[in-house]
Amino acid sequence: MTIRIGKISYWHVHAWDYTRQAQEHPDTEIAAVWDEIPSRGQEAAAKLGVPFFANLDDMLRDGGIDAVIVDAPTNRHQEVMTAAAKARKHIFTEKVIAPTLREVNAILEEVHKAGVKLTVSLPRLNDAYTLAIQDLLRRNVLGRLTQVRVRLSHNGATAGWLPEHFFSLEQCGGGALIDLGCHPMYLTRLFLDEPIVDVTAQFGYITNKEVEDNAVSVLSTHSGAIGIVEAGFVNAFSPFSVEVHGTEGTLLYGTPDNRLLLRAKELGEGWQEIPLPERRESAFHQWVRHIQSGTDAEENIRLSVELTKLMEASNRSARERRAIRLDELEQ
Repeated sequence: MTIRIGKISYWHVHAWDYTRQAQEHPDTEIAAVWDEIPSRGQEAAAKLGVPFFANLDDMLRDGGIDAVIVDAPTNRHQEVMTAAAKARKHIFTEKVIAPTLREVNAILEEVHKAGVKLTVSLPRLNDAYTLAIQDLLRRNVLGRLTQVRVRLSHNGATAGWLPEHFFSLEQCGGGALIDLGCHPMYLTRLFLDEPIVDVTAQFGYITNKEVEDNAVSVLSTHSGAIGIVEAGFVNAFSPFSVEVHGTEGTLLYGTPDNRLLLRAKELGEGWQEIPLPERRESAFHQWVRHIQSGTDAEENIRLSVELTKLMEASNRSARERRAIRLDELEQ
């Protein structure tokens, strides 16, 4: 049976990417559009040849809609996802679920009550280098983990190709860190694989926007291992890079080539290139499978909740200029 999807907003820069995924998947189709900016939604609906709904509740009441893809402004995620869950529509959403833990918990409560399937777009969880690094960490090749550093940056603010609303503190809940920095944040948390105690963040404002365009967040753990998350909108040639260090070895990826390199005591002298496996199916494909099989995206949701915690703590840390313990966050 084809899953008919209502598209909630074309605010996000990846909204059309998810639309294409839905069009290309054999079991899904875009069946309707709602947008908080009617002219943008009408244009998208006309391009897709589907109805435009001026009222979100009207689209969600449509019995022909089974699920939604959410690309609305981040500050409206709780509103639209709560409404979708109450209407018993499955939800695929751009990260973050919401900017605060309190909002995330409210959304998850409605999702649980409705029994709908939620999956968050955390695409780098499924990439080949991520799977290879996880495998090496499970085999304890690096010994006791000491530091994880992940960096992702582009020049969207200085080259002018990011839409202006991506610099809205109200709509986005932040800048480079909560947008692009989500990816290094959830990867750092994944590789550390232990609870984070507190977070210290420093934001820079190179282009003088109201949100940061240059950011670092440092995560501390009980074991003493440290996570370093870096993101920016102002760097022309900064490669995506991963470093994972331990007492017995080090892993490097993307510095600058897309190769995974390992040096470990048990392997002798020199660096070795680690072959990469096939990447895992996309988060969108996983979502469809969860709907069809009645399963839940447990790891995806767990890491998404952790992601919001770390983002909320980072924003507070930069604002209050102090370390923020995760147990300080409002539930």
